[in-house]
Amino acid sequence: MVVGVGCMVFRIHDCRSLKGKRKVVKAIVARIRNNFNASVAEVDDNDIYQRAVIGVSLVGSDRRTINAKLDKLFNFAEDLGLAEMIDTELEIISL
Repeated sequence: MVVGVGCMVFRIHDCRSLKGKRKVVKAIVARIRNNFNASVAEVDDNDIYQRAVIGVSLVGSDRRTINAKLDKLFNFAEDLGLAEMIDTELEIISL
C-alpha cells in the first residue's frame, strides 16, 4: 500500500474576513474532491484570513501512479486561479 500526502499553501488576495476566506477554501476543496476523489481539508492557519493551508491524501498500490496524481492535483489547484499557491510539500509513504 502506498500513501501520498501533500500540503499546499495559498495566499488569498483581496480577502478581508474569515467569511471570504471560507468561501475560497470551500471552492478549492470541493473542486479537488470532485476531480480527484482525494481526501482534502484545511489543516492549518485557520485564523489567518489571507493564508490557507490545504492538505490532501491519496491511497493506492503503485508509487508512480500516486506521485503522478498528486502532481496533477497540485497543478489543477494552481490553475483554478482562486488563490495564489506559494508553497507545496509532497511525501509518499510505502507501507
